[in-house]
This record gives sequence, structure tokens and C-alpha cells, in this order.
Amino acid sequence: MPDNETPRTEFEFELPHGYTDAKGTVHRKGVMRLATARDELSPLIDQRVRENPAYLGVVLLSLVITRLGTVPEIHAGVVENLYASDLAYLQNFYRKINGQDGDLPVSCPNCGTAFTAPDPVAAARLGD
Repeated sequence: MPDNETPRTEFEFELPHGYTDAKGTVHRKGVMRLATARDELSPLIDQRVRENPAYLGVVLLSLVITRLGTVPEIHAGVVENLYASDLAYLQNFYRKINGQDGDLPVSCPNCGTAFTAPDPVAAARLGD
């Protein structure tokens, strides 16, 4: 990247089904920003996450989603009311934009053939 270019920190997405608000409006388009170390650490002290580690993904996504349609505030309650397929989509999108897409370059110790394999650490992220 040239020195004069600002790194991209926000990424647009479109949910497969969409979040339906209390008025019945469906929101599908949104923006997610790159996660910071603070984003990944702060949910660990959240009581909901302590009681149920699978809730980590909900809290983390609520921190990094900056826009979802015209929803005025993105919080854990919005994320937990997404369809399961939309939640899975956002978890995968999070991994992709944060460089945690789950594949590691590896090679066979016997023949040296190079290939990719799933990263077990990345697969365990976001409450999976």
C-alpha cells in the first residue's frame, strides 16, 4: 500500500435474511469495522460472557458493527435477535476482515506438498 493511502478499516456487508426491528422493518445492509485488541478483551469481563462463553460472539459483534440499516444503536440485544444464518454470516465476515479466515498454509512433512488447512484456533473464536 502506498504511504499516502489510508488503510481501510470499515467494510460493508449485506445479511442473507436481515434484522427485523420492532416496527417490522428489515435491515440487511450494514458496516463492520476492524476489531481492536480492546474489542476482543472487553467482552471477557462481561458477566453474560462469563456465565455463557458462547455469548462472546454476540458481544463482540455488537462492538464492531457500526451500522445496520437505520437501526439507531447496535447492541447485544440486536445481535442476539438475528437469524442464526445472519449470525453465522457475520461471524465469518468478522474472521475474514480481521485476517482470521481459518486457513493456515501448511506443508506435508514427508513430501513437502503445500496446501491450506483449517486453523483450530480461528475456528474456536466468536463462541463457536
